[in-house]
Amino acid sequence: MEIIGVTVDNIKVGDKAAIRKTITEADILMFAAVSTDANPAHIDEEYAKNTIFKKRIAHGALTSSLVSAVLGMKLPGPGTIYISQTSKFLAPVYIGDTITAIVEAKEVNTEKNRVVFRTYCENQEGKIVMDGEAVVMPPKKK
Repeated sequence: MEIIGVTVDNIKVGDKAAIRKTITEADILMFAAVSTDANPAHIDEEYAKNTIFKKRIAHGALTSSLVSAVLGMKLPGPGTIYISQTSKFLAPVYIGDTITAIVEAKEVNTEKNRVVFRTYCENQEGKIVMDGEAVVMPPKKK
């Protein structure tokens, strides 16, 4: 049986979904390896001590990738096609931070099978660390 997500005709403005993940050193090192982004601000503690953050930070793209997980696995879910994403990074994410990635439907266009979502991530203190917008094509009915 094939699993498909929520179709455009079942998404309403204001619908929300979220995931929560605690960022680990392993996450940062694996993301650096996969992305080939070995910026020392992410992987070198000695270097990071001399930055404005005073310690290592997670890649911004790692944080925003959590939004992709919400869109692809929860709302709209499996079968969703990601069309675009904007992201503004508002605060650093550190090893040990628990990040909640949230998507909220802003616009639904059933004729074009498109949904615009506000996308944002909060840390464990409720501070927004990333804010943005995504456009997706939800799965179609079979």
